[in-house]
Amino acid sequence: MTGSPINLNRARKARARAEARWRADANAVKFGRSKAERLLAAAQNEKAHRMLDLHQCEDVADDDKND
Repeated sequence: MTGSPINLNRARKARARAEARWRADANAVKFGRSKAERLLAAAQNEKAHRMLDLHQCEDVADDDKND
């Protein structure tokens, strides 16, 4: 024999954790973005919204209220 007995439940759970960790790492490489990339995208999105708000034509809105 090899020595001490093996707890099969513990071995099964360890194998499942290792597989889940492997899948998580693969998904992080495939889909993940770094924090810097997320912050850059958020800043660009916010700037685009601000620029859109600045370019709205307010005269049309005022004309609709007066009619």
